[in-house]
Amino acid sequence: MDKSLLKVMKGVAEYMDMSLADLVEGLLLHALEGETAIVDAETLAAIEQLRTVYGLELTSADAHKNPEPD
Repeated sequence: MDKSLLKVMKGVAEYMDMSLADLVEGLLLHALEGETAIVDAETLAAIEQLRTVYGLELTSADAHKNPEPD
C-alpha cells in the first residue's frame, strides 16, 4: 500500500474519531453495497487537506497498480 495513502487513511480515521480498522470496514461495507461512505462536505474538505499534507496524488484510476518499487 502506498505510504501516503496509509497516512491519509490514518488521518481520516483520527478525524472521524474511529480506529483505522473501523474506517476500512465501513468503507468496504459501503462499497460492497454500491454506496459512498463519506459524503458530507466538511469531511471531504478535511480529506483533501490530508491528501495535500501527505502528498497523496493517487486517484481511483491508480487502483490495482503498485506505484512503489518492490
